Amino acid sequence: MLAAQERLVLTAQEPSIITESLENLQKVDKNVIQQYLEGIVPDLLNFAVQVLLAVLLYLIGRRVISFLRKFLRRSLERRNVDIGVRQFLDSVSKYSLYAILWLMILTLFGITTASVIALLGSAGLTLGLALQGSLANFAGGVLILLLRPFHVDDYIISSETGHEGTVKEITTFYTRIQTADNQTVMIPNGKLADGAIVNVTGQQTRRVDIVVGIAYSADLKLAKSLLWELAQEETRRLKEEPVNVFVSALSDSSVELGCRFWVKSEDYWQTKWDMLEAVKLAFDEHGVEIPFPQVDVHMKERDFWLENPAENKENN
Repeated sequence: MLAAQERLVLTAQEPSIITESLENLQKVDKNVIQQYLEGIVPDLLNFAVQVLLAVLLYLIGRRVISFLRKFLRRSLERRNVDIGVRQFLDSVSKYSLYAILWLMILTLFGITTASVIALLGSAGLTLGLALQGSLANFAGGVLILLLRPFHVDDYIISSETGHEGTVKEITTFYTRIQTADNQTVMIPNGKLADGAIVNVTGQQTRRVDIVVGIAYSADLKLAKSLLWELAQEETRRLKEEPVNVFVSALSDSSVELGCRFWVKSEDYWQTKWDMLEAVKLAFDEHGVEIPFPQVDVHMKERDFWLENPAENKENN
C-alpha cells in the first residue's frame, strides 16, 4: 500500500518538476544568449568603427594622393622636364602612394606592416614569376625614359609589334599610341625596349623620295626637266636644301627616274601625295609614257597550221 501511495505522490509531482525544469532551461538559454550578445556587441561595434575609419582614411588619402600628384606634376613642369618623364613619374607615384595607403588601411584591422612585408617576402619567388611580364614592362619603361628613343607626340613604328602611330602617353607599364585612323593601341614597354623603333618624326626635316618609271621610248631629258620644274615649284620644299633628279635604275620595261628634295617633317606625307599626282598629270600632258606590266603575244602563221592540222585540211 505504501509503495502505491508513494507512486501516486510522485506521479502528482511530475508536472511541477517538468515545469520547473523547463523554466530553469529557459533561464539558462537566456543567460547564454545574453552573455553571447554582450560579448559580440563590442566586437561588432569595434569592427564597425574600424570600417568607418578605413573608409574615412581612404577618402582622405585619395585626396592627399591627388594633391601630391598635382604638386609633383607642377614641379616637373616648372623645371621643363620632358612630358614622357612626367607621365612616367606620375604613374609610379600613383601606384606607390596607393600601396602605402592600403598598408595603412590594413593596419587598422590589426595587420601589421611587418606581416605584410614578411608575406610578400615569402611569396617573392611566386610573385616574381607571376609578375615577370609586368616587371619587364616596368624595366622597359625605365629604359625608354633613360635612352629617350622617342618622346610624346612623336610618330613611331614598332618592329616588334608591327604597330605605328603618334605617342600620346608613356606610363609605368604601357605606352599609348594613336594610329593614323584614330585607334588607340597600348604597347607594353618591354616590347618597345626589346625591338627596333623607327622614330619617323624624330628629326625636324625629312627627304621626299619620288621614283617614277618611264618607257624606254619616252623623252628622257623632257621627263627629267618636268620633275625638276615640279620640285622647284613646290612651295613646301626647303629652299636651302638641294634638289636631285637622276636616273635611278634601268628596269626590264622602264627607266626609273628619281627626284629628291627636303621638307619639314609635318609636311612630308601631304607633299609626297601632291607631288605624285602632279607628276602623273605633267607626264600625261607632255606625252611622257609611264609603262605598266603587259604581255605581247606573237604567233607565226606556219606554227599555227602545224598545231591545228584539222583546220588546215578544211581550208584546203
